[in-house]
Amino acid sequence: MTETTAVAPSETEFEQHAFRGRLNAAFFSVMDPYMEANLRSRKQRLFADLPPEVVEIGSGVGANLRYLPVGSTLVSIEPNRYMHDPLRDAAHRRGVRLDLRERMAEQTGLPDESVDSVISSLVLCSVQDPAAVLAEIRRILRPGGTFRFLEHVVAPAGTPTRAAQRILRRPWAWAFEGCSCERDLEQSIRAAGFASVTVERYRLHTPFLPFNTHIAGVAQA
Repeated sequence: MTETTAVAPSETEFEQHAFRGRLNAAFFSVMDPYMEANLRSRKQRLFADLPPEVVEIGSGVGANLRYLPVGSTLVSIEPNRYMHDPLRDAAHRRGVRLDLRERMAEQTGLPDESVDSVISSLVLCSVQDPAAVLAEIRRILRPGGTFRFLEHVVAPAGTPTRAAQRILRRPWAWAFEGCSCERDLEQSIRAAGFASVTVERYRLHTPFLPFNTHIAGVAQA
C-alpha cells in the first residue's frame, strides 16, 4: 500500500510546463526498459543494501523503485507533478511506501542529519543549482550516511561527444526541462565537502550521444 504527501505548490519554484512535463513523463516511461538495460549492472552494485527508508531527489516515474526492498519507504523529492501519477503507480506495483514531496531538491524540508541514504540518477544535470543541492544532501544526511549517485556528465574536451554536447545543448535543455549535458558533476560532488567520495567513470554506447559519458559513485557524510 502506498501513501503520499504533497507539499503545497507555493513551496516550490519549479516551473510546471504542461507539454514538456507530459512529454518527459511519457518518454521516461517508454524508455525505462532501454535505460534499465544500459544501467542495470551499475545500479545493482550502487543501490545494493539500501536502508529501509531512502530519500531520492528527482524520482521521476520511479525507475529506481525496483532496487528498494518490498515494504521499504521512499521519500521522493519530485517537483514535476506530471511524474507523480506514474511514480505512484510504480510504487504500488513494487510494494514500496511512497512519501511524495513536491519540492525542489535545493530545499527538501527534511530535518538536519535525519536520513541514512540519499540516491539520485540522471538528476543533477537538471537541477537549478547543483552546489546547493549537494549542500542540502549533506545537511540531511546523518554522519556516515551515504549519497549514492549515477549521473551523465560533460565529456572530455576535444572529443566528438563534447562537440555534440556543445552543439545540442540548447535543444537538449529545452526538450528535457533544463537538463545540461555540459556539467562537470564529478568535480561538483568532490568539492561539496563530503568526508569521502568514490567515483567510477564509464561510457554508454547509445544513439543519444550527448548522454553517453557517465559517472557513478558514493559520497559519505
